[in-house]
Amino acid sequence: MSIIKQNYSLRNYNTFGITAKTKYFTSFTSEEELIKLLENDICKLEKMLILGGGSNILLSEDFDGITLLNDVKGINIIKENSKEVIIEVGAGEIWHDFVLWSVKKGFSGIENLALIPGSVGASPMQNIGAYGVEVKDFITQVYYIDIAKKKKKELNNNECGFEYRNSIFKGRLKGKGIVTKVIFKLYKTPINNTDYGDIKEELKKLKKNASPINITEAVINIRNRKLPDPAILGNCGSFFKNPIIKNSKFKKLKKEFPNVIGYKISNTKTKVSAGWLIDNAGLKGYREKNVGIHNKQALVLVNHGNAKGKDILKLAEKIELIIKKKYDISLEKEVNII
Repeated sequence: MSIIKQNYSLRNYNTFGITAKTKYFTSFTSEEELIKLLENDICKLEKMLILGGGSNILLSEDFDGITLLNDVKGINIIKENSKEVIIEVGAGEIWHDFVLWSVKKGFSGIENLALIPGSVGASPMQNIGAYGVEVKDFITQVYYIDIAKKKKKELNNNECGFEYRNSIFKGRLKGKGIVTKVIFKLYKTPINNTDYGDIKEELKKLKKNASPINITEAVINIRNRKLPDPAILGNCGSFFKNPIIKNSKFKKLKKEFPNVIGYKISNTKTKVSAGWLIDNAGLKGYREKNVGIHNKQALVLVNHGNAKGKDILKLAEKIELIIKKKYDISLEKEVNII
């Protein structure tokens, strides 16, 4: 039975460490419990905020509504053969814990996504990705509760509308569905994707061959060097998406800035490193009172202590203006502004 609390602090439920309150707060551990909650008058009348790991939100002010913490747990193998395994994972599981579980079991696919903050339920919403891998390539189905109909529904991979850091849950189903379980297909033969970033170099340093568990270790090492621990320095990881521009525009950019980092993703489009754009603009390590840009990774905005959400938002908008003026490229926020 869910207990609904009032005037509840969300400081411990967002990785930015922002001090903000919600009018009402509760949690759910199963689909059945969630459906019962949705039938409560408070959920019917108030605005609703669904929280998982709290790693992809910026609380710009107090939330005047009810916050529901998604705490659906469980990792279960539901089918397997000699080549692959199908796994059902509760949306409330910590993403990194699931990655560690998978490689310890000898499964391959999501090892490059180690140490990405947040919950399993957020993985399809964001279509999380890192080091040449996107989670969409390993998701077969997503279960969610339709808020209006209070019924369990299911989407297959194609129906999720996966795009770069995007899905149907950030589009047509935003505010209409709550992810409860995700079904993954992983492999028993190692994929060993080491072509992106510094993974090969890190494996050399470790004096280890490519394998799912060794790639996981390499990615963890790389991320720990570049990214601040939210428990020490409040942040939500990458704040901006890498912009996608026309190849013709990238060629012009390359002429003016020969060191610009970009990855051709089609015959017409190139993905540009937002971190490079911000760093090259001289903003890495920039600070305004309690907010700033991390001194090792320009994509990460940080709370140096007691910052307000609106202060971080103001800095983000300042960065966007500078990047637009310098490169004529518009940055898009990856984080959800509440």
